[in-house]
Amino acid sequence: MDFPNIFTKEESQNLIDRINKLTPETQAQWGKMNVAQMIKHCNVPYEMIYEPSKFKKPGAFARFMIKIFAKKQVVGTKPYPKNGRTAPDFIVPAQQDFSQQKKELTNHIWKVQGEGTQVFEGKESHAMGPLNANEWNTMFYKHLDHHLQQFDV
Repeated sequence: MDFPNIFTKEESQNLIDRINKLTPETQAQWGKMNVAQMIKHCNVPYEMIYEPSKFKKPGAFARFMIKIFAKKQVVGTKPYPKNGRTAPDFIVPAQQDFSQQKKELTNHIWKVQGEGTQVFEGKESHAMGPLNANEWNTMFYKHLDHHLQQFDV
């Protein structure tokens, strides 16, 4: 795996330790989101897996375009750019309950870790079709790491 393995207890704990350094007052180094909004934003990929009815599934043409233009950026090794464009499903309201979102994110990280690579190997994503476990790992880790760096943790 090109990124730290989120399917291990150690790496999941490392991410959670970073998340636990956040406070409601933590300020972003770039971007427009506040810290609670960012945590909610980081919950979205997990919600797409565990609460798919909350999201409208893209049509066939949109899925094709996402696979062609976005999949490589999402599951590839190149880091996300600062102030990059946000997909509509990932835009969340500024008013969020910091503690609740933090708890949900921690629970999601542990759930993915507990399910392990075997559950994610070939698992269908909301918009990109089936992904292998390494692609899921990359997507989860890269997204979280990008936003934790945004808030300097």
